[in-house]
Amino acid sequence: MNSERVEELGDKIVTMLKTIYDPEIPVDIFELGLIYDVFVSENNDVKILMTLTSPNCPVAETLPVEIEEKVNSIDEVKNTEVEITFDPMWTQDMMSEEAKLELGFL
Repeated sequence: MNSERVEELGDKIVTMLKTIYDPEIPVDIFELGLIYDVFVSENNDVKILMTLTSPNCPVAETLPVEIEEKVNSIDEVKNTEVEITFDPMWTQDMMSEEAKLELGFL
């Protein structure tokens, strides 16, 4: 699979991630900075490394499942695995300028 197709699929994945919102904050999980990395393998398996706003986040169980289901709904994606990490811990500094503006931090 060439890098252009991987990049195109990566863009589709990011677009899909931007449709998923943290239930407590009116900003999508991508702009919040919760997505640390997206890996796409040669055979279109996807691994998403992400964090949560806190270890006690009420959606810790449901959010990864929602992400897997939505990313798996992209035709080219074969399988999606979401891994949660708290290294590094999420901070407001990880939010995009857009998210900070939306939440009144700028």
